[in-house]
Amino acid sequence: MMSQPIGATSSASAVRTKAGWARMVFGATAALVTFGLILQLVLAANNDVGRFTSVPGRIVNTLSFFTIESNILVAVTTGLLAVRLTRPSTLFRVLRLTAVIAIAITGVVFHLALANLQELSDNEALADWILHTASPILCVVGWLVLGPRGQVTRRVAGLCVTFPLVWLAYTLIRGELVDDRFGRPFYPYPFLDVAELGYARVLVNIALVAVLFGVLAWLALTLDRRLARVRALQLTA
Repeated sequence: MMSQPIGATSSASAVRTKAGWARMVFGATAALVTFGLILQLVLAANNDVGRFTSVPGRIVNTLSFFTIESNILVAVTTGLLAVRLTRPSTLFRVLRLTAVIAIAITGVVFHLALANLQELSDNEALADWILHTASPILCVVGWLVLGPRGQVTRRVAGLCVTFPLVWLAYTLIRGELVDDRFGRPFYPYPFLDVAELGYARVLVNIALVAVLFGVLAWLALTLDRRLARVRALQLTA
């Protein structure tokens, strides 16, 4: 009976070890983000001085924010990777890349433009930190370091733009149909406030968001291919 070469055995062991670490990191990310989402929803449900009077209204409103939906994508995709790393379906690849791009935008925009606009404490501060800081860092770094690599194609990158467009359409329709406790249409972000900016300006803003998402998806495609080549060279070295 012939034994495997020592180098091959060592390489296979290293791959298994890395896979184990990857699943642990993805699992920890999913658990932390899920906790942050639940905490945020509980806080929103009990916030009776907000812009919506009913508990269901406050929960639906919270779930309608880009930040929350991005974190839901992070929790779902990293949770699935923690269970099984090999997920070749196009749907999962699109969701995974969409989560990475969306949460990266969430983290950057929040810390550049929104972080100093609110003062939070206790559980509110904890939920805010998880969803705006920890989640973007863990998700983006996890994708860069752990992959999985070679999952981004031109088709996957193109389909990623679907998420922001659907969210934007939903947000505009909801803004027309739902009034807050003051009787005003509600838009979660100022750049989508049709009542203030008008549809022409808002549509331009939507186009810019779609372009930004597309550019980041293309950059992710380029980076994923380069990182895949580096990994292949390391495995053959």
